[in-house]
Amino acid sequence: MSKVLIIEDHNDIRENIAEILTLAGYTVYQANNGKLGIDSAAANLPDIILCDIMMPELDGYGVLYMLNKNPKTSTIPFIFITAKSERPDLRKAMEMGADDYLTKPFDDMELLQAIESRLNKKNSEMDFYSHSLGRLESLVGDKEGLSELKKMIEEHIHRPFKKNQIIHYEGDRAIGLYLVISGKIKTVKMSEDGRELMTGMYHANDFLGVNTILSDETYNDTATAIEDSEVCFFPKEQLEELLKLYPDVGEKFIKILSNEIRSKDTHLLQLAYQSVRKRIAESLLRLFRQEEAAKGDSINITRDDLAAMSGTASETVSRTLTEFRNEGLIEKKGSKLKILDYTKISKMKN
Repeated sequence: MSKVLIIEDHNDIRENIAEILTLAGYTVYQANNGKLGIDSAAANLPDIILCDIMMPELDGYGVLYMLNKNPKTSTIPFIFITAKSERPDLRKAMEMGADDYLTKPFDDMELLQAIESRLNKKNSEMDFYSHSLGRLESLVGDKEGLSELKKMIEEHIHRPFKKNQIIHYEGDRAIGLYLVISGKIKTVKMSEDGRELMTGMYHANDFLGVNTILSDETYNDTATAIEDSEVCFFPKEQLEELLKLYPDVGEKFIKILSNEIRSKDTHLLQLAYQSVRKRIAESLLRLFRQEEAAKGDSINITRDDLAAMSGTASETVSRTLTEFRNEGLIEKKGSKLKILDYTKISKMKN
């Protein structure tokens, strides 16, 4: 029997929703303000949360923010229920990680369908997550400490991120480490003239934030999902304890960090000394290799992201990609690119 938490300060509305859900067979918990709602979520770990936005003491946005900070509650599907129906409100809710948005007044069927839809999606994600763990065998190996790391992954401390949703901001204090289960994550840093420089692209089985955790500093870039993604979260304290107990885990992360440093050094040299055509070609090749490793045969990237990755302007990327297409090097359909002549792009000199 699924558990639902209702956080709503209006008694009549809250009790009416509770009655509907009880009749539908759900176990219902209630809270009449945001602070009590956070406590109830941590204590009862409901399968889904319904929350009003406009409440005293702590509003719905604050509730969602606090729940997202707690690994135990960050993965619970979250639906806003509110009379605020302006587009900026909806956008803010989605950017913060809400799963759905019901505008008052709503009828019984709208409510039940929204809950059922979110619960079904969560179950599908959990099935996918369980299957994806099989791909991590080669990552963690058979050593004692790495086996403990695999157990941590299997604890399902994970959450979905929608396309364009921020995972962490530059300057944020690192509270843990992320492992990408599916999707793509980019990290970018703002230059002094306001342009974005892409510092990394992360795919399935990549760890995000290793350098920040090991150096015990704040993030020096911003991480964003460039498509719907699934990540596994490791709290910093738990990871530090694992590193102290098992040297083989530390060796694994040192290798990951060394590879990241080597890759970024190469990228910086390319930005400093190569022509624009060569930089864009190298970026395409790097993306192609990553997609190939993920069993993909094409590259899906926006013009702006490719510009940030190659350290040039978006207009220059458009012009260069048109040249590549006219030369028969690539095939382009919207944001999807396919390399037609891998050898020529690899040997490009100017």
